Amino acid sequence: MPISIRDDVVYIMLKRIDESDRGPGADPVKFTEGDFAGIELTPAQFLGHLDFLNQRQYINAEFSGNAYANQDDVPDLVNAERSGLRIANTYGAPDGPLPHLIEFKKAELTEKGREMLADMIANPPKALTEKKGETVPIPTEATPFLEKVKIKAELSDLYDARDLTEVVFRTMRDMMTNEAVDKVSEELHVPIEEGTDDKTLYTATPLATEVSDLWEDTNPIVHFLSRVRPPLKIKADTFLFRIRQEGGLSRAIPPEEVVAAVFSATKEELSQERIQEIAGFLPDEIRHIWETA
Repeated sequence: MPISIRDDVVYIMLKRIDESDRGPGADPVKFTEGDFAGIELTPAQFLGHLDFLNQRQYINAEFSGNAYANQDDVPDLVNAERSGLRIANTYGAPDGPLPHLIEFKKAELTEKGREMLADMIANPPKALTEKKGETVPIPTEATPFLEKVKIKAELSDLYDARDLTEVVFRTMRDMMTNEAVDKVSEELHVPIEEGTDDKTLYTATPLATEVSDLWEDTNPIVHFLSRVRPPLKIKADTFLFRIRQEGGLSRAIPPEEVVAAVFSATKEELSQERIQEIAGFLPDEIRHIWETA
């Protein structure tokens, strides 16, 4: 059955691919439910949009992995042999909600795709700002740091985003040299959250008004200890365990999602030199999350 192509979904896909394609060559791209917050989208509809963009040469994409498993409706929309898109559908139904994780090997915008994205940025789809009188939360470059973390990790509020960000930062710092930590701090002088009237967001975390404050740690004892001990060797499973335990993360939210959300928001504030330097300190699985966030 043919599907209707939605301009808001096309916009989000093009923008996400463009964000992943900032370095030389085409980079891996991962879509999560957080990218389409407030939009009802089935796996078949998602894949149909991807196929539309690929077939019409708005993107160049190289898919990899399992060719749709038991999702019998998808090959009618997308050539399974050609694309081989991997889908980890935690709901197990072809017509269920958007899969928990959809990822493909490489993607980049064509010149035609960049022109379309530029037009859509100049004239955003109405569906992104009008949905039953409410604003659909779509993170953009202008979205404040903690709001991006909250949306991408599907957290309940900014307080959780703030606390989990600090735990992710703390675990990252524990593996880095003081010199590298200081270089990152110098680049993270951006507001934690702009335009909020809820001042308890700041007072509940003493002296934290910029992302660099969370990076350096608002707990003075933890901050001191991180400066005097040598960098630690932390395995990927230990890294994720710390996020869940120290952050009090709900069992319903995978720590990988939170890490990816914090990584994504952080990378937008850093130079390519800092991004590459940080990658060198991270264990393999966490480094992969960093590079694809």
